[in-house]
Amino acid sequence: MKNPIIQYLKKVFLSKRIIGDQKELNGLVKGDVLLQNLIEEKKIPGLAITVLEKGKVKFQKGYGYANLEEKILVDPITTQFRIASVSKPIAATALAHMVADGIIDLDTSFYTYVPYYPKKKWDFTIRQLASHTAGIRSYEGMEYALNKPYTIKESIAIFKEDILLFKPGTDYLYNSFDWVLVSLAMQEASGIPFEEYVTEKVLKPLRMKNTVAEIQEHVYPNATSFYVKNRLGFREAIPVNNFYKLAGGGFLSTTVDIANFGQTFLDNKCLNKEILSQFLTSEIINNKPTYYGLGWQVSQDNMGRDYYGHVGNGVGGYSNFYVYPKEQLVFSILINGTNPKIQDVLDEVISFIIGEI
Repeated sequence: MKNPIIQYLKKVFLSKRIIGDQKELNGLVKGDVLLQNLIEEKKIPGLAITVLEKGKVKFQKGYGYANLEEKILVDPITTQFRIASVSKPIAATALAHMVADGIIDLDTSFYTYVPYYPKKKWDFTIRQLASHTAGIRSYEGMEYALNKPYTIKESIAIFKEDILLFKPGTDYLYNSFDWVLVSLAMQEASGIPFEEYVTEKVLKPLRMKNTVAEIQEHVYPNATSFYVKNRLGFREAIPVNNFYKLAGGGFLSTTVDIANFGQTFLDNKCLNKEILSQFLTSEIINNKPTYYGLGWQVSQDNMGRDYYGHVGNGVGGYSNFYVYPKEQLVFSILINGTNPKIQDVLDEVISFIIGEI
């Protein structure tokens, strides 16, 4: 007698999926059902997921629509999403290359590279910016949704006159302006536009061919439409220009590119361990971990499993990116809607797929 669970998986996952033992199959089925329910309950317009285990696809699927109006389905391999703050680990990897090449020093004053930035009460370093411990403020009002064609250098006008909120190194405040300043310092130190440096040092070597800086006037045939949800349903998000905050949240990518990006860290193919350990180790403030390294969240999930990665939320995009070193797993989940408030469901899906609950 044929196992109905295996038959179900063969039908849903086709030849791309890996059929494992009963426990694994149950976890995959439960995760699949939860994600499908998000579409049926109209919690999200579309979602793509890629999960790698020891470098091989464990689970990969698209749900819902990349474009609701034209009924274009999400493809987990080719559909591009706004990855929001999952951009930070990509920018951090470029920064790590600059450190390795001696172009930039993490513990050097930011003003060494950007002397024209207004002086503050305290000095602060590249490391403090990258770890969100420099005292730079976060977004105010609708600043997260600006639609102005700022360059990185021009954009500092938004916040450059504001005071530091605390003495650098004494507290932690997550924000994307920190990474605007990091990317500006990288440009000034290297003499190369930030987006070009990232492309040459990270995207091309890692074959992330579907990961690009979103430029408003460009057309991206494989990109989703971007949505927000209100009480009447989904509507297209307002236009935004994220180019100036590329390092903090301005890339488009696919679940495959992001998953493969994570895999390079598990395979130890990205720089040397001594440099990377600085980026993938939580900062300590007042004897307490911030659960954030340099451009990377470094924490534990709700089951106590160690991971590094990032969650992202932006206009028309929500993202989860987790690398589990002990389990040798990488999760990449991308959604084409502003914060759908479903992180608890995504956490449950991840736990089901890991197979421990």
